[in-house]
Amino acid sequence: MKIWCFCLCFTREEEDDREELGEEDKGEAMAENVFRDKDDPVGRIKNEEEPEQLGFAGNGRGLDEQLRLFEDDAVAIRDGAAHWEGAAHAGSLFSWFGSSRGSEGEASSASATGGVEDRGHDYHHKRFKAHSDSHDYHFPTSVASNAGNSRSSAERVYHFSQGSSIPPENQLFYHSLTMTDGGDENPSESSDGKDDGDEIGSLKTEDFEVRMDLTDDLLHMVFSFLDHINLCQAARVCRQWRGASAHDDFWRCLNFENRNISIEQFEDMCRRYPNATEVNISGAPSIHLLVMKAVSSLRNLEVLTLGRGQLGDTFFHALADCYLLTRLNVNDATLGNGIQEILINHDGLRHLQLTKCRVMRVSVRCPQLETMSLKRSNMAQAVLNCPLLNELDIGACHKLSDAAVRSAVTSCSQLESLDMSNCSCVSDETLREIALTCPNLHFLNASYCPNISLESVRLPMLTVLRLHSCEGITSASMAAISHSYMLEVLELDNCNLLTSVSLDLPHLKCIRLVHCRKFADLNLRSTTLSTIMVSNCPVHRINITSNSLQKLALQKQESLTTLTLQCQTLQEVDLTDCESLTNSICEVFSDGGGCPMLKSLVLDNCESLTAVRFCSASLFSLSLVGCRAITALELTCPYLEQVCLDGCDHLERASFCPVGLQSLNLGICPKLNVLSIEAPHMVLLELKGCGVLSDASINCPLLTSLDASFCSQLKDDCLSATSASCPLIESLILMSCPSIGSDGLYSLRCLPHLTVLDLSYTFLLNLQPVFDSCLQLKVLKLQACKYLADSSLEPLYKGGALPSLQELDLSYGTLCQSAIEELLACCTHLTHVSLNGCVNMHDLNWGYGGGQISELPSIYTSFSTFSADNNHELIEQANRLLQNLNCVGCLNIRKVFIPPAARCFHLSSLNLSLSSNLKEVDLACFNLCFLNLSNCCSLEILKLECPRLTSLFLQSCNIDEVAVEAAISKCSMLETLDVRFCPKVCSMSMGRLRLACPSLKRIFSSLSPS
Repeated sequence: MKIWCFCLCFTREEEDDREELGEEDKGEAMAENVFRDKDDPVGRIKNEEEPEQLGFAGNGRGLDEQLRLFEDDAVAIRDGAAHWEGAAHAGSLFSWFGSSRGSEGEASSASATGGVEDRGHDYHHKRFKAHSDSHDYHFPTSVASNAGNSRSSAERVYHFSQGSSIPPENQLFYHSLTMTDGGDENPSESSDGKDDGDEIGSLKTEDFEVRMDLTDDLLHMVFSFLDHINLCQAARVCRQWRGASAHDDFWRCLNFENRNISIEQFEDMCRRYPNATEVNISGAPSIHLLVMKAVSSLRNLEVLTLGRGQLGDTFFHALADCYLLTRLNVNDATLGNGIQEILINHDGLRHLQLTKCRVMRVSVRCPQLETMSLKRSNMAQAVLNCPLLNELDIGACHKLSDAAVRSAVTSCSQLESLDMSNCSCVSDETLREIALTCPNLHFLNASYCPNISLESVRLPMLTVLRLHSCEGITSASMAAISHSYMLEVLELDNCNLLTSVSLDLPHLKCIRLVHCRKFADLNLRSTTLSTIMVSNCPVHRINITSNSLQKLALQKQESLTTLTLQCQTLQEVDLTDCESLTNSICEVFSDGGGCPMLKSLVLDNCESLTAVRFCSASLFSLSLVGCRAITALELTCPYLEQVCLDGCDHLERASFCPVGLQSLNLGICPKLNVLSIEAPHMVLLELKGCGVLSDASINCPLLTSLDASFCSQLKDDCLSATSASCPLIESLILMSCPSIGSDGLYSLRCLPHLTVLDLSYTFLLNLQPVFDSCLQLKVLKLQACKYLADSSLEPLYKGGALPSLQELDLSYGTLCQSAIEELLACCTHLTHVSLNGCVNMHDLNWGYGGGQISELPSIYTSFSTFSADNNHELIEQANRLLQNLNCVGCLNIRKVFIPPAARCFHLSSLNLSLSSNLKEVDLACFNLCFLNLSNCCSLEILKLECPRLTSLFLQSCNIDEVAVEAAISKCSMLETLDVRFCPKVCSMSMGRLRLACPSLKRIFSSLSPS
C-alpha cells in the first residue's frame, strides 16, 4: 500500500516508521506556543487533524483545475525527466506545496501508466521521490486505509505542512523542530527489503523517480547559515530537509528569550536535544522552574542566560551539578527572596554576570572564575573567593560601602581590570589597599567617585585610567598619575578643580580634557602621544612634545594665547575660533618651529592675528577665513596649493613668493594695494574688486586667466609687466579699469594666445591698439565704452581686423545706426552680437536699405514656397554665421524685418525684450529656436515663418490673440508659448491657440479670463 501526499510516495515500511513515532508526536499538542512571542497571545498552531492544513484548495484554484494540473504533472513524470523538470519549473506541481494549508482537501482519483524506474539515483543520500505508476492517488484528507488499521486518515498523512500559515519571524512551530526516527531510515529499505541491484529492468512499485540532487553534507553547509526560525520552516519542505535541519550542530543553543514556553514544552525540548550547550530563557515565565529543568536535563550545558524573574536559592545550589558550565548571565532578577545571602559555588565557572540584580549579600566561591560583573546591583556586601579573577565590574553598586568594596577587591590579587564607577563611597585609602594587593592592575575606572584624589596612590602597571567627574582630582593628583609610567589612556572630563596637567609619560597615547572649568595649563611630554582632546576648557598655555601625534584639534579655545609644539610627525592642525592667538603662532608652524611635516593649518576666525608670516617647506593648505584684523600676509611656501582668505577685509599687503598655488582669489580683499606673486604653477588669478591695488608684481609663467575687474588704480606699466611675465594668458578681464590706456593695450602683443578681452566701462578713445596687438581675439566686450567714435569699429568691417572674432558686445554704447548696420552687414563671421541698450539704434531692417544690406536681394519669398532642395542650396550660398542677437532695451527700435534674403540661416536666438516702442516684427528665419518679445508693450504686428521655433515669449505685449494665432500657425515645432499679462489675449482662448499650433506643450497665461 502507498500513501500519497503532494505526489510524494512512501512505502509501507516508511509508514510503519511513522506509526512507531506516535508516542513521540503526542508531545506536539502541548507545544503549540513554544516559540511564540510572549507578547503575541493570539498566535497558535492548529491540530494536525484539521483537514485544511494539507488540502489543495488553499491556493485559491478550483478543484477541477487542481485535478487537471495534477494529471498534467503525472504525464510529465511519465514522459521523462526533461518533461518533469519543465513541469517543475512551471510551478504547477510544486505550487501545491506552498499553498496546501488553509482549506479543506477534496478526494479524487486518476490513473496513469507505469514506466521503467530510473537507475541513476543515489541511495546513500536521502531524497524525496515522485512516482508516476500509481493507479490511485488521494488528497491528504481522504487517504485510504486498510480495513484492519484503526488509525484515522489524518494520522496517516506525512506532514509537510503542520500549520495553517507561515509563522512570523519571532514564532516557530514546536513540532517542526524535531525529526522522527523514520527520517533516518534509508529510502532504499522501504521497498520490501529489495535492493536496486536485484532484477534490473523488472517492474517495481517505484517505476520512475526524480530526486533533488542535494546531499546531506551540502544541506548541512547551507543550513549552517540559517537561524532557528528559518530552520523550522526548512524542516517542513521534505523528509531529508527535516532530518538535516534537526542536526545537533544547529541546536546547540536553545534561545527562548521572551518566549511564552511552558514547563512541559521546555522539558520536551531538553529531552529532544540533550547535547545543547547554551540556553537562554531570559524573560520567559517561571524561569526558576525552567532553569531547574535545564540544570537537571542538560549535562553538557556551558552557557546559561537568565533574567527578568525570581531565582530561588535552590538553583544556585544545583549549579554545582552542571560540571561543564563556564558562563552564567543573570540580568534584572531577584536572587532568593531579595534579603538573604546567595552562595554561588562552582568549580568550573569562568564568567559570571549578575547585573541589575536584587539581593542583600552575595558570596562567590569559584576557583576558576576570570571575569565577574555586578554592575547596577543593589547588594550591600560581596564576598569573593576567586583567586584567578582578573576582571571585576562593580559599577553603580551604590549600596556597597567603602569597606565592602575594599574587602571584595583586595581578595582578588590577580585582578587586572576594575570598574568601580559611580561607587561614591570609595576613598583614597581603598585605592591604596587595591594598589598594594593588585600589582597587575591595568585598567581602572573610578569615574564619579567624588572622594578620591589619588593622594599617595601608586599604580605602576596601570595603562587606562578614567576619572570622569571626580571632584577631588586636582593638579596635585598629577604627581600620583606620573608614577604610572605604563599609562596609555587618561580621561579627566569634568574635573572642575583641575587647573593644570604636567605629565611626562613615555607610553601615553590618548588624553581627554573636556569641560574642566578651571583648567589653564597643559604640559605633555610623550613620544607615543597620538590623540589629544581638549574642549570647553579655559586653557591659556599648551606645550606638547610627541613623536607620534599626527592631528591636533583645539577648536574654540578662546583663552589660548601660547602654543608650543615639538611634534615631528604632526600633519594637521585646527585652531578655529582661538581668538586670543597672537602673531607668535606663525613661528610655531614655520620651518624650525617644531612641526617639520605640517601639511594643513586652519586658523579661521583667529581675530587677534594682524601680521601673518609663514615660511614652510611642507605646508600644503592654509585657511585664514574670518581673520579680519590681518593687514599683512607673507607666505614663502613652495608647496602651498590651497589658501583661503575669505573675510580678510583689511588685508593691505600680500606676498606669495614662492608658492605652489594653481589658483588664487583675492577679490575679497578690497583694501589690498601691494601684491607680489611668484607662482610657477598658477593658471587662474582673480583680483576682482581690489579697487586700491596700484602695485602688482605677477610672475606666473603658466597663468591663463586674469580677472582684474574694478582695479581702478591699475596702470599701464603694471599691465605691461604682467603681459611680459605671463605670456600664456588667454582670458584678460579689464572691466572698469579706467587707468588703462593705449600703452598698456599695445603690450598685449606679448600675449599670442589671448582670445578673450573685456574692456567694458573704460574710457577708451581708440581701438587700434587692440586691432594691432590681439590678432587671435575671439571675444571682445566693449560695454558702455561711450567715448568710442562711430569710426572706431571701421577696421572691423572695412579693414578686416580681428579675423577670428566671433563674439562682440557693444551694449550701452553710443554708436550710430549706420555704423551698426555696416557692422552687421560686413562682419558675417560674427556668431554672437549684443546691442543691448543702444539708444542710437532704430529699425532693424535687413530687407530694404541700410548700408550694404540694401545690396542684398530684396525679394521676400515665403518659406512655405521653398522646397527642401532650395533651402539647402540657399544655406550653402550663405556666409552669415550669426547665431545669437541680443537687442534688449533698445527703446528706439520700431520695426524688425529679417527676410530669407538676409541670409540669417544660422540665427537661433533673438532677444528683443524691453523694447517698448517696437510695433512690428516680421521674421523668416529657418533655424530660429528662441524668440523673446516680452515687455514690448507697443507690439501690434507679428509675422513668423520660423519652422523650427520652439519657444516664444510675449509676456506683457499689447498684441491681440488673432495676431498671435496667425503667427504661431506657421511654427510647426513650437512647444512653449508665454502670453502672460497680455491684455488682449484671454486665458479662455488657449484652446484656439492649441488648434492653431498642435505642437504646443506649454502655454503660460494669466488667470484672468479676459
